[in-house]
Amino acid sequence: MSDRPAPLEIPRHILEEIYREARNAFPAECCGWLAGPKDGSAVTVVRQCVNAQESGTHPTTPDRSAETAYVFTGEDLIALNRSFDTDEPALAIYHSHPNGRAYLSPTDLTVATSPWGDGPAYPVQQLVIGINARHVVEAALFAWSDEDNGFIEIARYQGAEI
Repeated sequence: MSDRPAPLEIPRHILEEIYREARNAFPAECCGWLAGPKDGSAVTVVRQCVNAQESGTHPTTPDRSAETAYVFTGEDLIALNRSFDTDEPALAIYHSHPNGRAYLSPTDLTVATSPWGDGPAYPVQQLVIGINARHVVEAALFAWSDEDNGFIEIARYQGAEI
């Protein structure tokens, strides 16, 4: 029997809000998190964050630009951590890929995984939006699988002409 994680319920209007954010940030990556009720699986809130990649504070790729990487500001990272003690905790971290593809890159995997290699860095799913100069191509949702000892794709979403 598989321990395949269940995907979050992400309403289309929430996806489209993130898609618009990705369009506004393009060609840079956008980033943030999705939140919802503590004991639920439905996303109700989009929390946009500042992509501070240009500050050079990325833990693994400080030399890359905001067009190829993202990092939360210290304030956003503190707010993310504090959210776990609220009634509407973070359920997923999201970011965009301006190359039009929705996947977890090697850098994404490194940052999303505990530095001890024993699970996810945060108890959240990961949503990646693939966008290009013409439209949002697709989005994909990933979750930690103990069975696979890594992140696996659990849902894929249609893009939009945004």
